[in-house]
Amino acid sequence: MRIRVRRTGGFAGIERSAEVEATGPEWESLATAVLAEEAQAARGVPDGFSYEITIDGRTVRCADPRLTDAQRTLVTRVLKEGA
Repeated sequence: MRIRVRRTGGFAGIERSAEVEATGPEWESLATAVLAEEAQAARGVPDGFSYEITIDGRTVRCADPRLTDAQRTLVTRVLKEGA
């Protein structure tokens, strides 16, 4: 499965994105949880980060500080940095 994460916002407004071709049960579990939480996406705060997570063509939008555990884990793994 192809997973793309795009992070925008923050104080400096610097955009960062990364994409992975993910396989395995751990990735599947994270992706399923993130897609299931799609309706729970919340607005962020001023100067906070906003995320666009695309999993096999389906996109979920979410923002700090209201990321779910699954969203935060997925973002961290894909961007390879703290979310």
